[in-house]
Amino acid sequence: MTTNNNPKEEIDVVSLFAGCGGLDLGFRQAGFNVGWANEYNEKIKETYEYNHPGTKLDTRSIVDIESEEIPEADGIIGGPPCQSWSIAGSLGGIDDNRGKLFYEYIRVLRDKKPKFFLAENVPGITYKNNIDEFKEILNLMKSIGYKVEYKKINVADYGVCQTRKRVFIIGYREDLDLKFDFDKLESTAKKTLRETIGDLPEPVSAKDKNYTNGDQLEINGHEYYIGGFSSRYMSRNRRRGWDEQAYTVEASGRHAKIHPAAKPMVKVKRDKWEFQCNNYRRLSIRESARIQSFPDDFKFFYEKLNDGYKMVGNAVPVKMAKILAKQIKEDLSVVQADKERSKQIAI
Repeated sequence: MTTNNNPKEEIDVVSLFAGCGGLDLGFRQAGFNVGWANEYNEKIKETYEYNHPGTKLDTRSIVDIESEEIPEADGIIGGPPCQSWSIAGSLGGIDDNRGKLFYEYIRVLRDKKPKFFLAENVPGITYKNNIDEFKEILNLMKSIGYKVEYKKINVADYGVCQTRKRVFIIGYREDLDLKFDFDKLESTAKKTLRETIGDLPEPVSAKDKNYTNGDQLEINGHEYYIGGFSSRYMSRNRRRGWDEQAYTVEASGRHAKIHPAAKPMVKVKRDKWEFQCNNYRRLSIRESARIQSFPDDFKFFYEKLNDGYKMVGNAVPVKMAKILAKQIKEDLSVVQADKERSKQIAI
């Protein structure tokens, strides 16, 4: 275990379950150095490495990575997949339940003991059927030496153009005597779809069987998934207007929401909606990325469109990540300043 508190300008983090790196990019934009990341899905590798050239990417399963193989860092960030919320047991059970990915996150946290951590997940972890397991997770984090806070956040309140609710868990190592205060986060005016994607030209449709148009695209990722709409899809309104925020960006091309240029959908009866015309198309991958606050120079590489939608939909919105990272950086700077003052007094 390393608890190095030597002063330095750069704050190093490692990223677990990195995906294409929305969370990582937000931290980088806030001035952190993401030196090492782990993502098991090989289909994401090219996208991650292109957009995060200074980061070493390890594509092994976290289950197969020993803690000592992970570099020392000031923080650990990442969002373990939500299916790992079927857990029980004490800290001693971490090494006995290596297939349960949140245990892997806590194992690394326990062994590396960084100054802080951030974990993100779906709101369902706080629901009645999961609340006991969620409390156990929090207790495990506290038992290994962290002051832990969590909050369910709607990212629309922080300038991200979608009504996306996610749970963020942030912990500071106890010796730092810090507590993360979600009320200090920098809220901003809500962004509309018009402001977010209104300047984009009309995208192109996917090729047959939803293969990408690849290099033929003038704008990377500006193509949309084709195919029919299921009865499940048509059971709800899937279209938001230009002056609204988007629905949650999902990790699926088939379930991508309808572009705001289409006429409003019409409810005909319970759990059944209909289109009013024939110009209904799904949001493109690039439009979805804009809604997730990815910059336009962030390139996505994929062969089938669903893999592109999946990368975008599973990411933490970059702007939300940056806001959280800035607050963490500010908190850590206060600790550093206190240490510097103590040194001056001692001299």
